[in-house]
Amino acid sequence: MRTVFLFLGCLLLWGCPPLPDKSDIIIKNVNLIDIVTGTIEKKDIFITDGRITQIITKGEERAYYKATAKIINAKGKYALPGFWDNHVHFRGGDSLIDANKNLLKLFIANGITTVRDAGGDLTPAVMVWKAAVEKEELLGPTIFTSGPKLDGPNATWAGSLVVENDNDIKKALDSLQNIPTDYVKLYDSRISAEAYLNTIKEAEKKGITTSGHMPFTVELDEAINAGIDGIEHLYYIMKGCSSKEAEITEQLRKKEIGFWEAMPALQASYSEAVAANTFAKMKEKQVYSIPTLHIGKVLSYLDEVDHSQDDYLKYMGNGIIKTYEGRINRAKKSSPETIQKRKDLDLFFGQLAKAMSDVGVSLLAGSDSGAFNSYTYPGISLHQELEAMVAVGISPLQALQNSAYKGSQFLKKDNDYGRLIENNIADIVLLNENPLEDITQTRNLAYVIKGNQILNKKELEELLASAINKN
Repeated sequence: MRTVFLFLGCLLLWGCPPLPDKSDIIIKNVNLIDIVTGTIEKKDIFITDGRITQIITKGEERAYYKATAKIINAKGKYALPGFWDNHVHFRGGDSLIDANKNLLKLFIANGITTVRDAGGDLTPAVMVWKAAVEKEELLGPTIFTSGPKLDGPNATWAGSLVVENDNDIKKALDSLQNIPTDYVKLYDSRISAEAYLNTIKEAEKKGITTSGHMPFTVELDEAINAGIDGIEHLYYIMKGCSSKEAEITEQLRKKEIGFWEAMPALQASYSEAVAANTFAKMKEKQVYSIPTLHIGKVLSYLDEVDHSQDDYLKYMGNGIIKTYEGRINRAKKSSPETIQKRKDLDLFFGQLAKAMSDVGVSLLAGSDSGAFNSYTYPGISLHQELEAMVAVGISPLQALQNSAYKGSQFLKKDNDYGRLIENNIADIVLLNENPLEDITQTRNLAYVIKGNQILNKKELEELLASAINKN
């Protein structure tokens, strides 16, 4: 009775919110990191039906805690939103469906509770996995997918939808909405400048988020004005920061130079004044940048780094490893001059990402992991991307914000994801140490909570072991 009177007194005098009679999970005494401010407070987190129902200051012990199905004593642990990898690929054809499905384990084992699939040729399978994860019938990350990429005739990637005219654009967007996909991914291997810009404009009319590469026959301002929401990789942003963008674009349109031939000229003509205008416009129009720094470094140093003993190779399977050969062979055939230019560009891209972050352009942490992207491994590579961001001078808090917090905003899912607040979906990682002091601590997982599913350290290790590919 004394407890009841104290509780009622609290309600009357202090306006304390009533707590649920029973919760499925309670995380007690955790150091809750506010992903927006970086402040840390000791809290208890209540979870029911996969959502956070209450967050209270640690210490308000209640008898009904004992009626909870699961209590996690998180003393000394740090809570963050489950990580988002904002650029992955499920692809490689029907023979690699099982190998791709196996990758889902690697994401969860690394605390990645959501992925943004940036286009591939396995959409029917991906949609089955997506639905099964939502129903908790399959352990894996929530999948937001673009489905097939949009490109021109004879596109580089299998499964791409061809858009050449307005009718093609309408049919392609309608088909993606019918799947339904979560956004549109554009690619630049064969698409014309006109079809590219018109696709973005039509998607904008329909309220569909767009992201992708950009044909070098298009100027960055044109893409931004058309309504592009996200720019994958930094080549295209570098182009928009060149004092000679118009001149170089014209050379590309006339086919006097190609994509890689344009790189040194664009890098050499980088202008801080032009960049400042470009960044200001990106901020104004809320255009996101996905730098993919880690894969850039991996591919730039294939001539120096021996990956044959990489720990994560054992999870890939021979089919996916076989797809790595294309990039590896191109690196072997490259001249010393070409290799050095690629390394110089990698260094420059790190500086470019830092410059954007400093002025408030929204970045997204994405690994670009998946088949064909040599030695960039699903799961662990998101942590390596966060570390790459910090290595170029982005703060640990900003790097962490570039994962779940901004990823959810980009896809307009921030009413459910991205922050540990009441009513949000309970995708949570508990870390053993503070990642704001050392970004490598994102790897130091104590628990992963995904909705009603809980995995402790031992279970995460067992999940990882079960992902070893025997093929």
